[in-house]
Amino acid sequence: MTDIEKVRVDLDPARREEMMTRTGRRTVPQIYIGELVVGGFDDLLPPPTARAVFDPLFVA
Repeated sequence: MTDIEKVRVDLDPARREEMMTRTGRRTVPQIYIGELVVGGFDDLLPPPTARAVFDPLFVA
């Protein structure tokens, strides 16, 4: 990957409207790869069962 575009939808109402039209969501971040909508933060979280396995690994 060579190019990442960060869009401040809080400062650009037209881009915010575009994001909501493309994703059907109002929350950020919304992540795209090309024209593919990957999803938002919640979509990228592992399922709760996976977290139960991995969370103890990060306890200091």
